[in-house]
Amino acid sequence: MEKLTDEKEIFIDHLRSAGFKRTSQRELILDVFLKSEGHLSAEDLYQLVKVEDPNVGFTTVYRTLKLLSECGLAREERLGDGRKRYEHKYNHEHHDHLICTDCGNLIEFFSEVIEKKQDEIAAHFHFLPTHHSLRIFGICSDCQIRRKTAGR
Repeated sequence: MEKLTDEKEIFIDHLRSAGFKRTSQRELILDVFLKSEGHLSAEDLYQLVKVEDPNVGFTTVYRTLKLLSECGLAREERLGDGRKRYEHKYNHEHHDHLICTDCGNLIEFFSEVIEKKQDEIAAHFHFLPTHHSLRIFGICSDCQIRRKTAGR
């Protein structure tokens, strides 16, 4: 009998409870997603999955990403380029993002000061936060240097 990872068990349980079948294509998409790091769009993941199995369709990848989000394995982010991106959520520490509007570079960071301040603000307004996402848009150091050399 196959030894299931926590992630696979969570996914299979979610498929069952949502009335979906366990398929080899969905499991392949899960495996490829879990092996990847970073912030993948559906298109990015599709390209990675196609290498493993050219018969998997884009729609299957897109729908499976939705299922991964629903069961808490993936977090959907919008990082300013108009595309949804997905990153690991299960057993991954919370973090926030700095996003360069010139090159798209993404820097992940965690700040205890920001986390405490958010909690203080929520308490002040008697607000119970369930989750949050902080995205700071600007110009990374490399692009700042490029702009200076280009005379902008």
